[in-house]
Amino acid sequence: MSWISEKAHAELQRVRDAQAKQIYPYFRQFESGGLHTTIGGKAIVNFSSNDYLGLTNHPKVKEAAKAAVDQFSCGLSSSRVQATATLHVELEERLAAWYGFDKALIFTTGYQAMVGTIMSLADKDTTIVLDNLSHACILDGTFLAAGTPMRAPEVRFFNHNSAKALDRVLRKRDRKHALVMIEGIYSLDGDEANIEEFVEVCARHENVAIVCDDAHGTGTLGKGGRGIIEKYGLEGKVPVVISTFSKTFGGIGGILLGDADVVDFIKHSARSFLFSASLPVPIVAAASTILDMLEADGEALVSELHEKSAYMRKGLTEIGFDLGDSNSHIMPIMIRDETKAMFTHVALFENGVLMVPIMYPAVKEGEERLRLNVTRGHTYEDMDRALELLRTYADSFSLVDEPAKSAAT
Repeated sequence: MSWISEKAHAELQRVRDAQAKQIYPYFRQFESGGLHTTIGGKAIVNFSSNDYLGLTNHPKVKEAAKAAVDQFSCGLSSSRVQATATLHVELEERLAAWYGFDKALIFTTGYQAMVGTIMSLADKDTTIVLDNLSHACILDGTFLAAGTPMRAPEVRFFNHNSAKALDRVLRKRDRKHALVMIEGIYSLDGDEANIEEFVEVCARHENVAIVCDDAHGTGTLGKGGRGIIEKYGLEGKVPVVISTFSKTFGGIGGILLGDADVVDFIKHSARSFLFSASLPVPIVAAASTILDMLEADGEALVSELHEKSAYMRKGLTEIGFDLGDSNSHIMPIMIRDETKAMFTHVALFENGVLMVPIMYPAVKEGEERLRLNVTRGHTYEDMDRALELLRTYADSFSLVDEPAKSAAT
Protein backbone atom coordinates (compact mmCIF):
# COMPACT_ATOMS: atom_id res chain seq x y z
CA MET A 1 0.00 0.00 0.00
CA SER A 2 1.45 3.38 -1.01
CA TRP A 3 1.56 6.37 1.28
CA ILE A 4 -1.23 7.87 -0.82
CA SER A 5 -3.54 4.98 0.02
CA GLU A 6 -2.51 5.11 3.69
CA LYS A 7 -3.24 8.83 3.85
CA ALA A 8 -6.63 8.44 2.15
CA HIS A 9 -7.62 5.57 4.44
CA ALA A 10 -6.72 7.54 7.56
CA GLU A 11 -8.47 10.72 6.43
CA LEU A 12 -11.68 8.85 5.56
CA GLN A 13 -12.26 7.46 9.06
CA ARG A 14 -14.96 10.04 9.83
CA VAL A 15 -16.77 9.20 6.59
CA ARG A 16 -16.59 5.46 7.23
CA ASP A 17 -17.97 5.91 10.75
CA ALA A 18 -20.99 7.85 9.43
CA GLN A 19 -21.58 5.30 6.69
CA ALA A 20 -21.44 2.44 9.20
CA LYS A 21 -24.06 4.19 11.35
CA GLN A 22 -26.17 4.79 8.21
CA ILE A 23 -26.24 8.52 8.81
CA TYR A 24 -23.89 9.60 5.99
CA PRO A 25 -25.88 12.38 4.31
CA TYR A 26 -24.03 13.17 1.09
CA PHE A 27 -23.96 12.01 -2.54
CA ARG A 28 -27.50 10.64 -2.44
CA GLN A 29 -28.57 9.52 -5.89
CA PHE A 30 -31.47 11.43 -7.44
CA GLU A 31 -33.60 9.40 -9.82
CA SER A 32 -35.09 12.42 -11.55
CA GLY A 33 -34.44 16.14 -11.74
CA GLY A 34 -36.24 18.96 -10.01
CA LEU A 35 -37.34 19.94 -6.53
CA HIS A 36 -39.70 16.98 -6.34
CA THR A 37 -37.70 13.83 -7.02
CA THR A 38 -37.12 10.30 -5.80
CA ILE A 39 -34.14 8.75 -4.04
CA GLY A 40 -34.08 4.99 -3.67
CA GLY A 41 -37.68 4.92 -4.88
CA LYS A 42 -38.78 7.30 -2.09
CA ALA A 43 -40.56 10.55 -2.97
CA ILE A 44 -38.47 13.48 -1.79
CA VAL A 45 -38.97 17.25 -1.61
CA ASN A 46 -35.56 18.89 -1.91
CA PHE A 47 -35.05 21.94 0.31
CA SER A 48 -31.31 22.12 -0.36
CA SER A 49 -31.68 22.92 -4.06
CA ASN A 50 -30.45 26.16 -5.65
CA ASP A 51 -33.16 26.08 -8.34
CA TYR A 52 -34.47 29.31 -6.87
CA LEU A 53 -37.18 30.09 -9.40
CA GLY A 54 -38.12 26.44 -9.98
CA LEU A 55 -37.59 26.69 -13.74
CA THR A 56 -35.17 23.82 -14.31
CA ASN A 57 -37.95 21.37 -15.21
CA HIS A 58 -40.04 23.81 -17.24
CA PRO A 59 -41.15 22.14 -20.50
CA LYS A 60 -39.86 25.04 -22.64
CA VAL A 61 -36.43 24.76 -21.04
CA LYS A 62 -36.18 21.04 -21.72
CA GLU A 63 -37.43 21.43 -25.28
CA ALA A 64 -34.80 24.09 -25.99
CA ALA A 65 -32.06 21.81 -24.71
CA LYS A 66 -33.32 18.91 -26.83
CA ALA A 67 -33.38 21.06 -29.95
CA ALA A 68 -29.81 22.20 -29.28
CA VAL A 69 -28.69 18.57 -29.04
CA ASP A 70 -30.08 17.97 -32.52
CA GLN A 71 -28.21 20.99 -33.90
CA PHE A 72 -24.94 20.95 -31.94
CA SER A 73 -24.82 17.51 -30.20
CA CYS A 74 -23.90 17.34 -26.50
CA GLY A 75 -20.52 19.06 -26.70
CA LEU A 76 -18.09 20.77 -29.06
CA SER A 77 -15.00 18.78 -28.01
CA SER A 78 -12.67 21.69 -27.40
CA SER A 79 -12.27 25.03 -25.65
CA ARG A 80 -13.97 28.23 -26.71
CA VAL A 81 -10.81 29.30 -28.56
CA GLN A 82 -11.77 26.87 -31.32
CA ALA A 83 -15.22 25.73 -30.25
CA THR A 84 -17.49 28.77 -29.97
CA ALA A 85 -21.09 28.34 -31.12
CA THR A 86 -23.40 31.07 -32.33
CA LEU A 87 -25.60 30.43 -29.27
CA HIS A 88 -22.66 31.15 -26.93
CA VAL A 89 -22.18 34.60 -28.41
CA GLU A 90 -25.90 35.37 -28.67
CA LEU A 91 -26.46 34.55 -25.01
CA GLU A 92 -23.42 36.57 -23.93
CA GLU A 93 -24.80 39.61 -25.74
CA ARG A 94 -28.23 39.13 -24.18
CA LEU A 95 -26.82 38.66 -20.68
CA ALA A 96 -24.73 41.83 -20.94
CA ALA A 97 -27.80 43.82 -21.99
CA TRP A 98 -30.05 42.27 -19.33
CA TYR A 99 -27.63 42.84 -16.47
CA GLY A 100 -26.66 46.29 -17.75
CA PHE A 101 -22.96 45.72 -18.47
CA ASP A 102 -20.87 46.35 -21.56
CA LYS A 103 -19.97 42.74 -22.12
CA ALA A 104 -20.42 39.20 -20.80
CA LEU A 105 -18.38 36.02 -21.08
CA ILE A 106 -19.65 32.49 -20.45
CA PHE A 107 -17.37 30.04 -18.63
CA THR A 108 -18.00 26.31 -18.30
CA THR A 109 -18.61 26.64 -14.53
CA GLY A 110 -19.07 29.48 -12.07
CA TYR A 111 -16.06 28.19 -10.16
CA GLN A 112 -13.89 28.58 -13.26
CA ALA A 113 -15.25 32.07 -13.88
CA MET A 114 -14.15 33.23 -10.44
CA VAL A 115 -10.78 31.47 -10.47
CA GLY A 116 -9.98 32.74 -13.96
CA THR A 117 -11.01 36.31 -13.16
CA ILE A 118 -8.90 36.53 -10.02
CA MET A 119 -5.85 34.97 -11.65
CA SER A 120 -6.15 37.34 -14.60
CA LEU A 121 -6.56 40.56 -12.60
CA ALA A 122 -4.30 40.02 -9.58
CA ASP A 123 -0.54 40.49 -9.88
CA LYS A 124 2.43 41.63 -7.79
CA ASP A 125 0.98 45.14 -7.58
CA THR A 126 -2.35 43.89 -6.19
CA THR A 127 -3.75 43.24 -2.74
CA ILE A 128 -6.65 40.80 -2.83
CA VAL A 129 -9.01 41.68 0.03
CA LEU A 130 -11.32 38.88 1.10
CA ASP A 131 -14.33 38.57 3.36
CA ASN A 132 -13.39 35.87 5.87
CA LEU A 133 -16.45 33.82 4.87
CA SER A 134 -15.57 33.86 1.17
CA HIS A 135 -16.72 30.96 -0.99
CA ALA A 136 -14.26 28.24 -1.96
CA CYS A 137 -14.02 29.52 -5.54
CA ILE A 138 -12.82 32.91 -4.28
CA LEU A 139 -10.34 31.34 -1.90
CA ASP A 140 -8.99 28.96 -4.51
CA GLY A 141 -8.62 31.67 -7.14
CA THR A 142 -6.81 33.85 -4.59
CA PHE A 143 -4.42 31.12 -3.47
CA LEU A 144 -3.68 30.07 -7.05
CA ALA A 145 -2.86 33.67 -7.93
CA ALA A 146 -0.73 34.07 -4.80
CA GLY A 147 1.23 30.93 -5.69
CA THR A 148 1.86 31.90 -9.32
CA PRO A 149 5.53 32.82 -9.96
CA MET A 150 6.13 36.48 -10.81
CA ARG A 151 2.57 37.46 -9.80
CA ALA A 152 2.20 36.71 -6.08
CA PRO A 153 -0.41 39.29 -4.99
CA GLU A 154 -0.73 40.21 -1.34
CA VAL A 155 -3.68 38.55 0.41
CA ARG A 156 -5.63 40.18 3.24
CA PHE A 157 -8.89 39.21 5.00
CA PHE A 158 -11.52 41.39 6.67
CA ASN A 159 -14.19 40.46 9.22
CA HIS A 160 -17.35 39.13 7.62
CA ASN A 161 -19.55 41.85 6.17
CA SER A 162 -17.77 44.59 8.12
CA ALA A 163 -17.23 47.86 6.26
CA LYS A 164 -15.10 49.12 9.16
CA ALA A 165 -12.80 46.12 8.90
CA LEU A 166 -12.59 46.52 5.12
CA ASP A 167 -11.61 50.17 5.50
CA ARG A 168 -8.87 49.21 7.96
CA VAL A 169 -7.43 46.61 5.59
CA LEU A 170 -7.47 48.98 2.63
CA ARG A 171 -5.63 51.62 4.66
CA LYS A 172 -2.93 49.17 5.72
CA ARG A 173 -2.40 47.29 2.45
CA ASP A 174 1.06 47.15 0.94
CA ARG A 175 0.27 47.08 -2.77
CA LYS A 176 -0.85 49.86 -5.12
CA HIS A 177 -4.04 48.18 -6.36
CA ALA A 178 -6.73 46.43 -4.36
CA LEU A 179 -9.24 43.84 -5.52
CA VAL A 180 -12.10 43.55 -3.01
CA MET A 181 -13.97 40.25 -3.21
CA ILE A 182 -17.55 40.09 -1.89
CA GLU A 183 -20.67 38.01 -2.47
CA GLY A 184 -24.19 39.27 -3.08
CA ILE A 185 -25.65 36.61 -0.79
CA TYR A 186 -23.45 34.33 1.28
CA SER A 187 -24.54 30.82 0.43
CA LEU A 188 -24.14 29.11 3.82
CA ASP A 189 -25.41 31.96 5.98
CA GLY A 190 -28.02 33.53 3.74
CA ASP A 191 -27.08 37.13 4.54
CA GLU A 192 -26.70 39.85 1.94
CA ALA A 193 -23.46 41.77 1.58
CA ASN A 194 -23.46 45.25 3.08
CA ILE A 195 -22.70 46.32 -0.45
CA GLU A 196 -23.72 49.97 -0.19
CA GLU A 197 -21.28 50.46 2.69
CA PHE A 198 -18.56 48.56 0.83
CA VAL A 199 -18.97 50.75 -2.25
CA GLU A 200 -18.69 53.88 -0.08
CA VAL A 201 -15.57 52.59 1.67
CA CYS A 202 -13.87 51.60 -1.57
CA ALA A 203 -14.63 55.02 -3.10
CA ARG A 204 -12.60 56.66 -0.31
CA HIS A 205 -9.46 54.82 -1.39
CA GLU A 206 -7.46 55.03 -4.61
CA ASN A 207 -7.09 52.14 -7.03
CA VAL A 208 -9.71 49.89 -5.46
CA ALA A 209 -12.08 47.71 -7.49
CA ILE A 210 -14.88 45.46 -6.25
CA VAL A 211 -15.62 42.03 -7.69
CA CYS A 212 -19.03 40.72 -6.62
CA ASP A 213 -19.94 37.05 -6.79
CA ASP A 214 -23.71 37.32 -7.20
CA ALA A 215 -24.43 33.66 -7.92
CA HIS A 216 -27.18 33.50 -5.29
CA GLY A 217 -28.55 36.97 -6.08
CA THR A 218 -29.35 36.34 -9.73
CA GLY A 219 -33.07 35.66 -10.01
CA THR A 220 -33.66 36.41 -6.33
CA LEU A 221 -32.69 40.05 -5.71
CA GLY A 222 -33.76 43.20 -7.47
CA LYS A 223 -37.15 43.96 -8.94
CA GLY A 224 -36.44 41.97 -12.09
CA GLY A 225 -34.06 39.44 -10.59
CA ARG A 226 -30.85 41.03 -11.85
CA GLY A 227 -29.22 40.70 -8.45
CA ILE A 228 -27.89 42.84 -5.66
CA ILE A 229 -26.65 45.60 -7.98
CA GLU A 230 -30.21 46.16 -9.23
CA LYS A 231 -31.69 45.92 -5.73
CA TYR A 232 -29.57 48.79 -4.39
CA GLY A 233 -29.28 50.83 -7.58
CA LEU A 234 -25.50 50.46 -7.78
CA GLU A 235 -25.20 50.29 -11.55
CA GLY A 236 -21.75 51.52 -12.58
CA LYS A 237 -20.38 51.26 -9.03
CA VAL A 238 -19.22 47.61 -9.14
CA PRO A 239 -16.94 47.02 -12.15
CA VAL A 240 -17.01 43.21 -12.20
CA VAL A 241 -19.86 40.85 -11.37
CA ILE A 242 -19.71 37.07 -11.61
CA SER A 243 -22.77 34.85 -11.61
CA THR A 244 -23.73 31.35 -12.63
CA PHE A 245 -26.18 29.17 -14.53
CA SER A 246 -26.24 26.57 -11.75
CA LYS A 247 -28.85 28.30 -9.60
CA THR A 248 -31.67 30.31 -11.19
CA PHE A 249 -30.65 29.35 -14.73
CA GLY A 250 -31.02 25.68 -13.95
CA GLY A 251 -27.87 24.18 -15.42
CA ILE A 252 -24.17 24.78 -15.09
CA GLY A 253 -21.86 27.54 -16.27
CA GLY A 254 -20.28 30.81 -15.20
CA ILE A 255 -21.08 34.40 -16.18
CA LEU A 256 -18.50 37.21 -16.18
CA LEU A 257 -19.82 40.76 -16.53
CA GLY A 258 -17.80 43.96 -16.90
CA ASP A 259 -16.41 46.64 -19.20
CA ALA A 260 -15.60 45.45 -22.71
CA ASP A 261 -11.83 45.70 -22.26
CA VAL A 262 -11.90 43.95 -18.89
CA VAL A 263 -13.96 41.06 -20.23
CA ASP A 264 -11.83 40.75 -23.37
CA PHE A 265 -8.65 40.79 -21.29
CA ILE A 266 -9.91 37.97 -19.08
CA LYS A 267 -11.17 36.12 -22.17
CA HIS A 268 -7.63 36.08 -23.53
CA SER A 269 -5.79 35.38 -20.28
CA ALA A 270 -7.92 33.21 -17.95
CA ARG A 271 -6.48 29.71 -18.03
CA SER A 272 -9.72 28.24 -16.68
CA PHE A 273 -11.44 29.62 -19.78
CA LEU A 274 -8.77 29.00 -22.41
CA PHE A 275 -7.90 25.45 -21.39
CA SER A 276 -11.32 24.05 -20.50
CA ALA A 277 -13.93 22.59 -22.84
CA SER A 278 -16.63 25.04 -23.88
CA LEU A 279 -20.01 24.97 -22.19
CA PRO A 280 -22.27 22.40 -23.94
CA VAL A 281 -24.71 24.19 -26.21
CA PRO A 282 -27.82 22.43 -24.81
CA ILE A 283 -27.04 24.09 -21.48
CA VAL A 284 -26.68 27.43 -23.25
CA ALA A 285 -30.07 26.94 -24.93
CA ALA A 286 -31.72 26.10 -21.61
CA ALA A 287 -30.25 29.18 -19.93
CA SER A 288 -31.32 31.35 -22.86
CA THR A 289 -34.90 30.10 -22.46
CA ILE A 290 -34.91 30.92 -18.75
CA LEU A 291 -33.59 34.37 -19.64
CA ASP A 292 -36.62 34.74 -21.94
CA MET A 293 -38.82 34.11 -18.90
CA LEU A 294 -36.95 36.59 -16.73
CA GLU A 295 -37.18 39.27 -19.41
CA ALA A 296 -40.90 38.66 -19.85
CA ASP A 297 -42.04 38.07 -16.28
CA GLY A 298 -39.09 38.46 -13.92
CA GLU A 299 -40.88 40.76 -11.48
CA ALA A 300 -43.69 38.26 -10.86
CA LEU A 301 -41.29 35.31 -10.55
CA VAL A 302 -39.11 37.09 -7.99
CA SER A 303 -42.15 38.36 -6.08
CA GLU A 304 -43.53 34.84 -5.70
CA LEU A 305 -40.17 33.61 -4.39
CA HIS A 306 -40.15 36.38 -1.78
CA GLU A 307 -43.70 35.59 -0.68
CA LYS A 308 -42.83 31.94 -0.12
CA SER A 309 -39.59 32.86 1.64
CA ALA A 310 -41.49 35.11 4.05
CA TYR A 311 -44.00 32.33 4.74
CA MET A 312 -41.28 29.80 5.56
CA ARG A 313 -39.27 32.27 7.65
CA LYS A 314 -42.32 33.07 9.73
CA GLY A 315 -42.98 29.38 10.35
CA LEU A 316 -39.39 28.65 11.32
CA THR A 317 -39.10 31.58 13.72
CA GLU A 318 -42.43 30.71 15.34
CA ILE A 319 -41.02 27.28 16.15
CA GLY A 320 -38.02 29.01 17.68
CA PHE A 321 -35.25 28.13 15.23
CA ASP A 322 -32.11 30.23 15.07
CA LEU A 323 -31.57 31.31 11.44
CA GLY A 324 -28.32 33.12 12.11
CA ASP A 325 -27.89 36.35 10.14
CA SER A 326 -30.01 35.20 7.21
CA ASN A 327 -32.14 37.86 5.52
CA SER A 328 -32.83 36.02 2.27
CA HIS A 329 -34.44 32.89 0.85
CA ILE A 330 -31.42 30.93 2.15
CA MET A 331 -32.26 30.08 5.77
CA PRO A 332 -29.72 27.99 7.66
CA ILE A 333 -31.34 26.16 10.56
CA MET A 334 -28.61 26.50 13.17
CA ILE A 335 -28.37 23.23 15.09
CA ARG A 336 -24.86 23.88 16.48
CA ASP A 337 -24.29 20.19 17.17
CA GLU A 338 -22.99 17.66 14.64
CA THR A 339 -24.85 14.64 15.98
CA LYS A 340 -28.18 16.46 16.20
CA ALA A 341 -27.73 17.86 12.71
CA MET A 342 -27.01 14.40 11.29
CA PHE A 343 -29.93 12.71 13.01
CA THR A 344 -32.37 15.52 12.17
CA HIS A 345 -31.36 15.18 8.52
CA VAL A 346 -31.98 11.43 8.65
CA ALA A 347 -35.37 11.85 10.35
CA LEU A 348 -36.46 14.41 7.75
CA PHE A 349 -35.20 12.26 4.90
CA GLU A 350 -37.09 9.22 6.13
CA ASN A 351 -40.22 11.35 5.94
CA GLY A 352 -39.57 12.63 2.43
CA VAL A 353 -37.84 15.95 3.11
CA LEU A 354 -34.21 16.62 2.16
CA MET A 355 -32.25 19.24 4.11
CA VAL A 356 -28.53 18.56 3.85
CA PRO A 357 -26.48 19.05 7.03
CA ILE A 358 -23.52 21.44 6.79
CA MET A 359 -20.72 20.62 9.22
CA TYR A 360 -17.03 21.09 9.88
CA PRO A 361 -14.87 21.83 7.92
CA ALA A 362 -17.45 23.62 5.71
CA VAL A 363 -18.41 25.65 8.81
CA LYS A 364 -16.76 26.10 12.18
CA GLU A 365 -17.36 23.56 14.91
CA GLY A 366 -20.39 24.73 16.87
CA GLU A 367 -22.01 26.24 13.76
CA GLU A 368 -23.46 23.02 12.35
CA ARG A 369 -26.71 23.59 10.50
CA LEU A 370 -29.28 22.23 8.07
CA ARG A 371 -29.26 23.81 4.64
CA LEU A 372 -32.75 25.12 3.86
CA ASN A 373 -33.30 27.02 0.63
CA VAL A 374 -36.83 28.17 -0.17
CA THR A 375 -37.59 28.32 -3.88
CA ARG A 376 -40.47 29.52 -5.98
CA GLY A 377 -40.98 25.90 -7.02
CA HIS A 378 -41.87 24.74 -3.51
CA THR A 379 -45.59 24.55 -2.78
CA TYR A 380 -47.19 25.74 0.42
CA GLU A 381 -47.99 22.08 1.11
CA ASP A 382 -44.26 21.30 0.80
CA MET A 383 -43.42 24.02 3.29
CA ASP A 384 -46.20 23.07 5.73
CA ARG A 385 -45.03 19.46 5.71
CA ALA A 386 -41.44 20.47 6.39
CA LEU A 387 -42.51 22.82 9.18
CA GLU A 388 -44.66 20.13 10.77
CA LEU A 389 -41.72 17.73 10.85
CA LEU A 390 -39.30 20.37 12.10
CA ARG A 391 -41.70 21.32 14.89
CA THR A 392 -41.78 17.69 16.01
CA TYR A 393 -38.00 17.29 15.90
CA ALA A 394 -37.44 20.63 17.65
CA ASP A 395 -39.08 19.02 20.68
CA SER A 396 -37.86 15.44 20.25
CA PHE A 397 -34.20 16.35 19.62
CA SER A 398 -34.12 19.56 21.74
CA LEU A 399 -33.14 21.67 18.73
CA VAL A 400 -34.31 24.99 20.16
CA ASP A 401 -33.81 26.31 23.66
CA GLU A 402 -36.74 26.79 26.00
CA PRO A 403 -36.72 30.63 26.05
CA ALA A 404 -36.88 30.68 22.23
CA LYS A 405 -39.75 28.18 22.22
CA SER A 406 -41.65 30.16 24.81
CA ALA A 407 -41.15 33.42 22.95
CA ALA A 408 -42.32 31.81 19.72
CA THR A 409 -45.52 30.55 21.28
